[in-house]
Amino acid sequence: MAAPRKILICEDEDAIREFEVINLQRSGYEVVDVCCGEDAIRVFDEQGDSFSVAILDIMMPGIDGFAVCKHIREKNNTLGIIMLSAKSQEMDKVTGLMTGADDYVTKPFSPAELTARVDALIRRLGVDEEEKNSVEIVSGPFVLNVRNRTLEKNGQRLKLTQIEYLLMKLFMENPGKAMSREDILSAVWGSEFGGELKTVDVNIRRLRIKIESDPTEPEYLTTVWGYGYKWGL
Repeated sequence: MAAPRKILICEDEDAIREFEVINLQRSGYEVVDVCCGEDAIRVFDEQGDSFSVAILDIMMPGIDGFAVCKHIREKNNTLGIIMLSAKSQEMDKVTGLMTGADDYVTKPFSPAELTARVDALIRRLGVDEEEKNSVEIVSGPFVLNVRNRTLEKNGQRLKLTQIEYLLMKLFMENPGKAMSREDILSAVWGSEFGGELKTVDVNIRRLRIKIESDPTEPEYLTTVWGYGYKWGL
């Protein structure tokens, strides 16, 4: 089944929100737009299963985009999330990704850039025919089910976002292979992805919190200093 093409937009600036809605609709998406975090949470709680991607502005009065992202991630690990902000500070990017976002776009951006990011995220969240015909990848205490995109460690299910799942699949299919940040970014986010290498580092940090007994001393997902990462089993 194809992924739904329905987008939730939460943006408090009317002109920017209208700009986003019009351009995504022109690209064939159904869009539900709200102007505050409170409404975003309400709409998500009512219609969450019907959305494929949420686009959340960070800076909003009341409930901000970080809080909305956290709320969504507590209830849904499969929805794609893109954060928007006029700020370019490193901490905004790190906070958004650590909260559970899949991508980050800094204002101002072009219609083509936002649509390309949404298109790419939906492609990454899809299940291809190879995955449908596969079953499990086993590595040490980990079992990755590539049909239903789940991960277990010692028989216990771990909650992963879809980006975290794609990272685990990449590493578990390449045990012992050192992979550069550039290679990881291309393999998981796509060769057309316009984001930064920091995206890889932050998502690795978030993944380690879930899979490692001590994320500060990783046993499985190890760092290759000055290069990238490898699956260390």
